[in-house]
Amino acid sequence: MAPRTDFPPIRACLFDMDGLLLDTEDIYTLCINLILEKYGRTKLPWSIKAKLQGRPGPEANALFHDWAKLPVSDSDYLAQLTALQKQHFPSAKPLPGVEKLLGDLGRTRWWEFKDQNGVRNGEKGGKEGQKAQRVHIALATSSTSANFAVKTSKWTELFSVFESHRRVLGDDERIQPGRGKPLPDIYLLALKTINDSLGEGETPIKPEECLVFEDSVPGVEAGRRAGMRVVWCPHPMLKKEYEGREREILAGRMGEAGEVDTHQLGEIDDGWADYFVDLTNFPYEKYGIVIPPAEVELDASMKENTNDELVTQDAKSATA
Repeated sequence: MAPRTDFPPIRACLFDMDGLLLDTEDIYTLCINLILEKYGRTKLPWSIKAKLQGRPGPEANALFHDWAKLPVSDSDYLAQLTALQKQHFPSAKPLPGVEKLLGDLGRTRWWEFKDQNGVRNGEKGGKEGQKAQRVHIALATSSTSANFAVKTSKWTELFSVFESHRRVLGDDERIQPGRGKPLPDIYLLALKTINDSLGEGETPIKPEECLVFEDSVPGVEAGRRAGMRVVWCPHPMLKKEYEGREREILAGRMGEAGEVDTHQLGEIDDGWADYFVDLTNFPYEKYGIVIPPAEVELDASMKENTNDELVTQDAKSATA
């Protein structure tokens, strides 16, 4: 089909975390392989790992045990895995382009501030005169609160761009059991957290005005099922595993959720999703996003609003 090209500008970016913002996927593999080696099993192949990525813990663990058939109970396996993750997750680092991307998007809040004459900065336009608007961001990760705290312990400032009420984690009670990725609930909830906290008079953001950032195949399907545009930025080995099926992945048509609400799925080459090797040099213009110049960070209004807009890791931990 002919790809759609008349999309509205993106007003919200919704981010997965593992393997997208932080390089935790190889750490997950390391921890699992250490346990597999202990019991004389073969290393975790990408054909299985691809099915585990992005899913909530219970679902991922069930799929893993069906394959591995370890001679230990689920609780024993989880205890060993948790101990290894606590040891290795603190070494996780942001993936290429992540720090600049989040910084740029966070700076777009400058567009909604007003000058001394009461005129919104965005109304005056960007460098080429086009009107500009803030791009709201939210986190939508299958990681639990405990794992999130461990993984981000050294990256407090980076993750402070996600306001605490705009973080949806894997153990969020608002997501019903069995409704994690590849189903759309987590991304619809992330959008709701944004819309529920918009400024007075700001029009609610529609799903088609959202851009989901994902690395996993179930995550891409979740974003497509939510009616949102998607950026797919997979691990190189995942890309290799699914070589030749990229168009199906971008359409959300890999069957990750089975024959459930198939009307939510996209179509091949419909223009709603794009593949990127990494997040460096992100093409904001393609999505109608205007980034203010870096010097606006020196503006008094930005500093005055920092405490209101951004939260620290300590504040997050207190509400987790």
